[in-house]
Amino acid sequence: PVPPDPCLNGGRWTGLGCDCPPNLEGDHCQFAAPTINITAELGPSVLLVTRVTNRDFSVDMGDPSAAAHRSFVEEFGRTMDRIYHNVSGYRGIQVQSLRRGSVVVNYKVLLHPPPGDAPSTSPERRAQQLLEAAKAAAQPSNCSHPTGRSPCPPPSSRLGASSSLGLSSPELCWKYSPANFSRFYYPHRVGNSLLCITNCTLNVPGTISCHGG
Repeated sequence: PVPPDPCLNGGRWTGLGCDCPPNLEGDHCQFAAPTINITAELGPSVLLVTRVTNRDFSVDMGDPSAAAHRSFVEEFGRTMDRIYHNVSGYRGIQVQSLRRGSVVVNYKVLLHPPPGDAPSTSPERRAQQLLEAAKAAAQPSNCSHPTGRSPCPPPSSRLGASSSLGLSSPELCWKYSPANFSRFYYPHRVGNSLLCITNCTLNVPGTISCHGG
């Protein structure tokens, strides 16, 4: 007879152990992770599109698994880090897609969540800062590169969308926490990071000992 599946909370038995869903742990997926970092999911962002005119698009650049795509994305990310590093709250970019037209890059600029619930700088102002930085960097004097091939965006970058979120409601964590444990999580700010924690999370105000359950 087949032994009963020992995995809980949606875990999958592999024959050697339980493969647990995200944010669950323990031999049988019986414990929820004490801390869930949701900064990347909930931080404000701005969607931008730019045309890189000193590169030619190839078919494999449209495939995220291809080496050409990964290489371009890595270099584009380094270039944008240099361009945006002085923009308030900047913490990186995520390339959404590449397409033909020299190389047209759709990308998301990730921003740190504002302090408290009210942003000190509006999303519109942050978007304008990003556009101004991209335009300034697109000038020939700022686009120098030993090979002349650095992916530097021209002034035609344009705003696609922006968003900001309130960050104090417990409901914020329910979407990202394991279903059977969601009611125990609440948001907690640490510097520029936003965490979902429980009363069992160590080194936070109000923590309790949860040894033994």
